[in-house]
Amino acid sequence: MPVSVRYIVDDVDAAIDFYRERLGFELVMNPAPGFAALRRGEMTLLLNSPGAGGAGHAGGAPAPGGWNRFQIQVDDLDTLLTDLRAGGVAFRGDLVEGRGGRQILAEDPSGNVVELFQPASD
Repeated sequence: MPVSVRYIVDDVDAAIDFYRERLGFELVMNPAPGFAALRRGEMTLLLNSPGAGGAGHAGGAPAPGGWNRFQIQVDDLDTLLTDLRAGGVAFRGDLVEGRGGRQILAEDPSGNVVELFQPASD
């Protein structure tokens, strides 16, 4: 079943670039300066600037950041981290390794969190 996640971002164009160039999303639509939809697999990522459209007002005054996140499972976390760091991507904390695998939290240009996860090999 497809899933959609909405992130509030300060700059929709910067967020589009981040998700396309750094994390492999494709742009589905960008009909207005304050909104875009991107897709990766069965997930659609909806980006809104604060105050743009109904979603930019829902629940009060939405703002970027927070700790909620979606997870992207990757095959080679080390290579991805090298590329992201070279591109100036910010991270929250360090790489964590546990029984289930390895993970780190990357921030998009507005400070929204994306969990990058590589499962443990058997």
